[in-house]
Amino acid sequence: MTTTAADKGVGPLLRAWREQRRVSQLELALRADSSARHISFVETGRSRPSEEMVLRLAEHLDVPVRERNALLLAAGYAPRYPETPLDDPALDAVRAGMERLIQGYEPYPALVLDAMYNVLAANRGILMLLEGIPDELLEPPLNAMRLTLHPKGMAPRIRNLREWRGHLLAQMERQIALHRSQPLRELYEEVAAYPVPDTDPGEPLEDVPYFALPMQIELEGRVLSFISSISTFNTPMDVTVAELAIETFLPADPATVKYLQSLMS
Repeated sequence: MTTTAADKGVGPLLRAWREQRRVSQLELALRADSSARHISFVETGRSRPSEEMVLRLAEHLDVPVRERNALLLAAGYAPRYPETPLDDPALDAVRAGMERLIQGYEPYPALVLDAMYNVLAANRGILMLLEGIPDELLEPPLNAMRLTLHPKGMAPRIRNLREWRGHLLAQMERQIALHRSQPLRELYEEVAAYPVPDTDPGEPLEDVPYFALPMQIELEGRVLSFISSISTFNTPMDVTVAELAIETFLPADPATVKYLQSLMS
């Protein structure tokens, strides 16, 4: 959809983003210090927006950084945001900082993901959860969604698989709505089609007042519970950095805390 709109200019692209965000022309105009008439002229191609206006509208429509470059190109301007490879020396500080962060989180699991949920870095807590996974699923690039939901991956070990699977698919749906990425949609369709293994709940778990949906996973005969948290960079100025996410898993009950701390002793 984005490519088709871009062929016609920036107007249809901006209109598509505005409709995606469910914002009226008047509301967008008020946010961007413009007029509804000017927004209408831009969307219909009767007026060419300045580079500053394109960026201002993109900001108020919460357009991802990668797609802001597409808007600029469609309007006849050069891309504003570079896409620096993660292994480029220019990102040494970012890469080193993320490595220190996830290593410092040990023994609790933590990893770094890109926009396609590919695993860019992981600590020993994550490796612990992946023990016994078939080599075919560990071929690079590792993909967190495939590893978690594949019937030969972590899925059979997750005691509350249906709830956790629903959470992950809903998360992907929100990302698709935000980024409108065809590769991400294809990944969603792939993992959503995986058969759901029948997991034996076994003995009832300890009644713990969880404050968020936990992932309850069986490991070496015990059940560990984790709450997931995802962090991103504020106001990124690079496409690569904008699409990085650090996911950490916080122990969700005393038994999990006790077991993980025993690993450090």
